[in-house]
Formats: sequence, C-alpha cells, structure tokens
Amino acid sequence: MTINESLPCASVATKANVYFDGKCVSHGLTLADGTKKSVGVILPSTLTFNTGAPEIMEGTSGRCEYLLSGSAEWVASGAGEKFSVPGNSSFQIRVSGEPYSYICHFG
Repeated sequence: MTINESLPCASVATKANVYFDGKCVSHGLTLADGTKKSVGVILPSTLTFNTGAPEIMEGTSGRCEYLLSGSAEWVASGAGEKFSVPGNSSFQIRVSGEPYSYICHFG
C-alpha cells in the first residue's frame, strides 16, 4: 500500500487541535474539492474518540491498536494500513513506543 506523503492543493488550518493534554495533536485540511481531512500524531497513551461522520484512519508512521465501539478485540494497525470507524460511534486507540502519525479521512 502506498503511504500518502503529501496532499496536493490543500488549505491547512494553522491552529493545532490539541486533545488529551497534548497526547494527540492534529491540523485540519480542506482539499480543493472540499474534502476535509486531518493530519496528526498520537503520543504513547490510550485515548477514546467519538465520531460524528464516518472516519478512515490511515497510519503514516508508528503503530497503534484500536478497539471499535461494541467490539471486544483490539486490532493492530501501522504505517501504510487503514481502519474504518462508523459515524456516530467511538473507538479507543492505544499507542505504545514511538508516536503514531496518521491522516484522518472524514465522511
């Protein structure tokens, strides 16, 4: 799988979104076609996120484990891998060792 190393024709929000006392930091992007994404990093921790729209998390470096709402099994995911989260749901993400960098695709 090819990792997105750049996103052409994007407007970047310069103000960072800082969550969980700095354990997750991201920047919002809007592509030329109006598609919204965010790029960020999660430091070693276990965090819970709620979703409005469906999301696809694409790892660009590091590794994580995730647990979707209603599931009992943690699943590993790393650079070049993606996982989907339903809208109006939640998921836990667990990072240990090196930080996990990602692109979040909304909708």
